[in-house]
Amino acid sequence: MRSSPRSEIDLEEAELESTPVFDGVLLKVRRDRVRLPDGKESLREYVRHPGAVVVLAVLPDGSLLFERQYRYPLRRAFLELPAGKIDAGEDVLECARRELREETGYEATQWQYLGVMHPCIGYSDERIEIFLARELTHVGHALDEGEFLEVLSLTVDEAIGAIDAGEITDGKSIVALFKGFAALGLSIVSTA
Repeated sequence: MRSSPRSEIDLEEAELESTPVFDGVLLKVRRDRVRLPDGKESLREYVRHPGAVVVLAVLPDGSLLFERQYRYPLRRAFLELPAGKIDAGEDVLECARRELREETGYEATQWQYLGVMHPCIGYSDERIEIFLARELTHVGHALDEGEFLEVLSLTVDEAIGAIDAGEITDGKSIVALFKGFAALGLSIVSTA
């Protein structure tokens, strides 16, 4: 039997105590003691993250902007959409505009908010705000110091093919493409 996403069953866990475990530049790790719905206690360890944005940017010819960037935790370069961390107090749309400009050298006059995704719900409070950017103009790069990446474009079919071939495995990019294709009225047809 299929159940509704909103249930009458109380699943909430109540925080009893919260302890910092690690306080890094980007990430903070906490260990909380919680009361479970059945009244028992348990521990929860999780990463606090400031949040991020991802931008599906559509070039005038209909192709999509991507970047290839080395991601140290997995020790390899990944093909992904432009994205970046939200600074403290920063508006999410302003963050999206800033990241698109800094990383790709493009500005957009048309912006559409597509929603939010939570990439690691089992161990992090990270949220990624998803934007669609159109009517792009190239104005020049403004990469952060120590940031190295390659900007490239893919057609919609090439992007779908890259997902099918395992060349795009980045979750935020796949979700943004899925949501963006729907907003653009495109159907997602796998080539696999």
